[in-house]
Amino acid sequence: MTDTNQHLAVSLFSELLAVDQLVRHALARVLPKGMELSHFSVLNHLAHSNAERSPTQLAQTFHLTRGAMTNTLTKLEWAGYIHIRPDWDDARKKMVSISPAGRAARDAAIAAITPLVADVAGKVGEDKVRAALPLLRELRVKLSDQT
Repeated sequence: MTDTNQHLAVSLFSELLAVDQLVRHALARVLPKGMELSHFSVLNHLAHSNAERSPTQLAQTFHLTRGAMTNTLTKLEWAGYIHIRPDWDDARKKMVSISPAGRAARDAAIAAITPLVADVAGKVGEDKVRAALPLLRELRVKLSDQT
């Protein structure tokens, strides 16, 4: 890799990290009271997939340790946002699904973040956002392949 390519790669990842930090901060400010970004992420995933997942599957999806995922799931269960049941095929395992209250909380979070996201996307411009999505998806896939 040439010095120019290395500089370009470092600049790209510096920008991605800065954007990640700013997005997390902005979203944390507008999410419904008591909801953390990790909670929203899990609820959004469960609502979008519309299927049960094991805690291990969720940990893998979010590239977290099982312990970190268990902590998040415990908080979501306590809030009534998810149901955790034994796996009928292997009682040592558990399965997680979103509850009606969890769907409502996820929908409230979507309603809270949509104006913020739409405002930023509008300021950047629809054409630029559309052009950026394929690159960001490709980066996500390449990084997922390395883990």
